[in-house]
Amino acid sequence: MTRLCFTFDSTAQQKAPSGPSLKSAGRGMPGWIFLAPLLAMPLASQAVDFGPFSLTGFAKLEGTLGSNHCEHCQLYPSEDKQRFWADELVPGSIYETGTTNVFLFQPYLGAKFDLGRGYKLSALLSQRWRDGKEDIPGFLYDKNVALSHEDYGSLRIGDMTTRGWSVADYPYGTNFNVADIWGASGAGYGLLRNAVRYTSRVLDVAEGDLVLEATYSAGNTDFEIHKPSFWEFYAQYHRGDLVVDAMIQDTKNGRPTAWGHGPFWAPSDSSADDSKIGGSRQSIAMIMARYQVNSKLEVSGGLRRNHWSGSYAVITQPELIDNQGVIIQSGLWNPMFNVDWGGMLNGVSNPGYPATSYDEMIGLRYRMGKWTPSFGLVHLGSASTDNPSERGQSNSATVGTIGLNYDYGHGLQFYGFAGMVHYGRLGLSPMSMPGNSAFTNVDSRVTQNGAWIGIGSVFVF
Repeated sequence: MTRLCFTFDSTAQQKAPSGPSLKSAGRGMPGWIFLAPLLAMPLASQAVDFGPFSLTGFAKLEGTLGSNHCEHCQLYPSEDKQRFWADELVPGSIYETGTTNVFLFQPYLGAKFDLGRGYKLSALLSQRWRDGKEDIPGFLYDKNVALSHEDYGSLRIGDMTTRGWSVADYPYGTNFNVADIWGASGAGYGLLRNAVRYTSRVLDVAEGDLVLEATYSAGNTDFEIHKPSFWEFYAQYHRGDLVVDAMIQDTKNGRPTAWGHGPFWAPSDSSADDSKIGGSRQSIAMIMARYQVNSKLEVSGGLRRNHWSGSYAVITQPELIDNQGVIIQSGLWNPMFNVDWGGMLNGVSNPGYPATSYDEMIGLRYRMGKWTPSFGLVHLGSASTDNPSERGQSNSATVGTIGLNYDYGHGLQFYGFAGMVHYGRLGLSPMSMPGNSAFTNVDSRVTQNGAWIGIGSVFVF
C-alpha cells in the first residue's frame, strides 16, 4: 500500500504513523512512485512553534505488492461481514497479485498556557486524512482541552483517541509492521467524542514510575433506552528498560464491531431505532510490554482478551414497494454481531450470541546505527461461543512480518517490509477481524495463505 500518515495521541505526545487501516487502500501504482514528493519536502527536526502554539504531524507514503487479492470475490462488496448475504461469493472469481497504495496526512495543532502555581492549560486539535478524505467521516482524532497540575494530574475533555487503539497501534504495532492487524482488530474502540479523561501524576511504585488513567464517554445521548456507555482504565509502569502498558475497555451499546480503530458512539445509525433494537456489550483486557535488552535489541509482546455479548438482527426500516413492483424504500437492518441467522433463542429471532477470543503479539527490533531490522508476529485466535451457526468463530489468523527501517535524519525515514498471513481454515475470517479480507487484502473464504512486500517513507515534523 502507498500511504501518508501522521499520528498523535490525546495527551499531545507525538507519535509515529500507523500502518494500513481497515479501509484498504485503493489499487494503484506501486508505492515507490509516490516517494519522490517526500524527498522534495523541507526537512525539519522539531515542531513549528509560534507563541503558545505548536504544529506537529506526520506524512506517510507506502506501496505494497501482494498475492492472492480477490477484489471482486464478494457478490455484495459493500455489505458488512456480520450479514449472512455478505458471505456469498461470485462464482468463478479468481484471486491474483495486486498493488495497493494510500496517502495519509495528520497534523496536530497544540497550545499550552502556564497559569502559575503549577497549573497549566492545554488544547489539541488533530485530524487524519486518507487519500485526501477524512479518515473516519464525522470524527476528529483530537479536539480537546486539558487542565493539569504537577501534583494532581490532568483532566481532559473533548474528542480523543483511546489507549486501547493508540498504544497498541504505536509504538507496539508500528515498530513491527503489524499496526493494523494488532491495533485495529479485536473488540475495542479507537475514537471518542465528548469524553472525559483523568490522568494521575507520576507515582513512585516498586522503584519505578506508575501512571493511572480513567476515561469515560456517554456517546450519543439521544438514545434513551439503549444508552451508550464507554469506560477505559489504563496503567503504564516504567522501570529502567522495562515498560508495561495495561488497559481495560468496558463498553455498552456502542456499534457492535470487531474493529479496534473504530469510533464509539451509538448502537445504531439513528436514535429512531432505539425501541426496535436490542442492547449489546463488548470489552477488551490487554497487556503489552517492551524491554530494551541492551542498546541494540528490543523485545515486545502483548496479550488481549476480547468479549462480545452479541447483538440480534432486526429490520429497522421495512422495504416499501409501489403498485408497479418498484422499490421506493430499501429495507434497513440494525448493526448486529455473531447472529444465528434463521435461529431462535428465548423467543428472539436471529439471535446474537456471546463470544470470547484471545489474540497475541510478539516483536523484535535490532538497532544498527541508522538501520533497524525487525520481526513481528500476531495470532488472532478462534473464539468460544454457543452460536450453532458458523460466523468465523472456528477460524484463526497468523500474520508474520519482517522489516528494515533506515533513519535518514531530520524526521525522515525509509523502510521496506514483507509479510504473510495463514488462516486456520477456509471460511469466514476470525471473529477479531472486521472483514474477511481486512488488513491483508487476502480473503479467508477463497484462500488460506497470502504474502506481500512493500516500501514506504514517513516524514515527522
